[in-house]
Amino acid sequence: MNTIVVADKQPHPSAAAAKQANGKQPGAVARGRPRHTGPGGSDLPREASRQARRVAAMVLEVLAGARTPTEAAQALEVSVPRYYQLETRALRGLLSACEPIPKGRAPSLAHELARLQRDKERLQRQVLGQQALVRAAQRTVGLSPPPAPAKKAGTKTRRRLARALNVAARLHDANNANNANQENAPAEAASPGV
Repeated sequence: MNTIVVADKQPHPSAAAAKQANGKQPGAVARGRPRHTGPGGSDLPREASRQARRVAAMVLEVLAGARTPTEAAQALEVSVPRYYQLETRALRGLLSACEPIPKGRAPSLAHELARLQRDKERLQRQVLGQQALVRAAQRTVGLSPPPAPAKKAGTKTRRRLARALNVAARLHDANNANNANQENAPAEAASPGV
């Protein structure tokens, strides 16, 4: 008579002890994302205010079907129409965040302003160069320069003075006044007081 012996399928005691509670072997290297981080990264909750986190959680729960819009509105202590406004705003933010980001450096207003100022200076230099060429051509051909614009009645003509010359004149005046004070000081010290 042939007998078949069936062995119990219990794991070897040392193998069962070697496994951890999570089913992994001891010393196994963890792979992938750490357990404490969820979708969006571990610092996602810290980037927003408490109220913004509450609204975002409620909107996600409603969209996932865990809550109704009325329940979410009650939890947020707002009316149902206000909840729908918040949900629409959140979805718009989601859509705008999903737009592709263009490659390269993003243009900023400061860079744009600096570029426009450089263009302006370059164009001003070109205008001055062209005006000099026109004057030289006029002298070569023998044309007289164009007449000065006619003065409007009742307006005063103001002598144009470069700012640097104005500042230089003030500095000279201050220097001259300083020198005069220094020359008068020794004369006053030498004369006896009355």
